[in-house]
Amino acid sequence: MKYEPMFDKIDLHLIRVLHTVLTERSVSRAALRLGMYQPAVSAALKRLRELAGDPLLVRSGSNMVPTVAGLRMVEPAADILRSAETLFSEARAFDPATAHHTFSLAASDYLDPLFLPQLVSQVKAAAPNCHIEIHPLSADADYRSHLAQGQYEVVIGNWLKPPDDLHLGRLFGDEVVSLVASHHPAVRRGWDLEAWLAAEHIAPTPTHPGARGVIDDHLAAQGLTRNITARCPHFGLIPSMVAGSLLVLTTGRQYCERFVGVLPVQILPCPPVFPRMMYYQLWHERTHSSNAGRWLREQIKSVAAALRGTLPEAAAA
Repeated sequence: MKYEPMFDKIDLHLIRVLHTVLTERSVSRAALRLGMYQPAVSAALKRLRELAGDPLLVRSGSNMVPTVAGLRMVEPAADILRSAETLFSEARAFDPATAHHTFSLAASDYLDPLFLPQLVSQVKAAAPNCHIEIHPLSADADYRSHLAQGQYEVVIGNWLKPPDDLHLGRLFGDEVVSLVASHHPAVRRGWDLEAWLAAEHIAPTPTHPGARGVIDDHLAAQGLTRNITARCPHFGLIPSMVAGSLLVLTTGRQYCERFVGVLPVQILPCPPVFPRMMYYQLWHERTHSSNAGRWLREQIKSVAAALRGTLPEAAAA
């Protein structure tokens, strides 16, 4: 075969297919994410395999996994895509009304339940041609790596000590309280530390064996253990579980306030003294100067401020 320079065989679209297929580990999921038909993605993958001289993605049981060569291509492909986007988009100001950009962020499910819906609504209203992808942020998620590789532009959550190797913007601080059903005995009787610890608590399912959240980490530091009798991986369902039981949910006041008046629940103070929960947005140096990233961070900041303003006066103090 007559030699042709590699540049004549590869275009930016092919690199995008390569990165998406390798990160999604599925031709069908890659097709959905790229907005392409599956046969077109399969055809592009065939070209990539011929160029690489490697299958890149192989079957392992019921799943697909990248080969060693495929894994080595993920980060270089991401670098090429970031550079291509920066080459043109960063040369001019970001105009949300006309921009075509995919915002990718990760967020904790402990956030105010109105936060992400409000953020998506605000972004789509101002930037109708932009896409937005929201990923879960669990305690053991490797968000540093995702930020460094450009898979996330921002992560949003609460940390007792946010990492010092990332840029951060404080969103708000929140008081730790307990949410209980209106018929819970503590509503009438009150409770002291001993009664609070002995009550039946519900907490998020640990991300891995032995993992603890900020509430139980703080209690353990004081030699205390609460009586957790229920766990749930879906934080948004827990308030409804509390409403129909004697379970106690302990988290930020802003989260709990959204369910008072909607469900038969009430907020009670916690006998243990907890530090305020601090919520931040974090981003990597890679996107620090990005016009699109800066715009997204401003939207996040404004939504957080607006939601604090919608809380009852007593709750916002």
